[in-house]
Amino acid sequence: QVELVDSGGGLAQAGGSLRLSCAPSERTRSTDAMGWFRQAPGKGREFVATIRWSGTITIYADSVKGRFTISIDNAKNEVYLQMNNLKPEDTAVYYCASGPYHPQYVYWGQGTQVTVSS
Repeated sequence: QVELVDSGGGLAQAGGSLRLSCAPSERTRSTDAMGWFRQAPGKGREFVATIRWSGTITIYADSVKGRFTISIDNAKNEVYLQMNNLKPEDTAVYYCASGPYHPQYVYWGQGTQVTVSS
């Protein structure tokens, strides 16, 4: 059982930045793909970005392309989501996820709230 601890959410103004972090409790085949999802109030869970642990493949949702960057720090065993030029519509609970490959995710973090004010 892999545990994912995601953190880094908070309050930002429109145009501002936040960085989310996710730390898996261990590296297994079920952490080969790491992803970020979000869920806004009253909406379903939405894919945001994914990365292979090797860092060779990244995929972004159109809504965040050019503003968000997913990355991995192998030395710290952490995955990051750098969010720039935030918009009020980015307000949601953000979840880290891991799996053997995208879009097959097996483990989920507890979620971290991101609120963007206009």
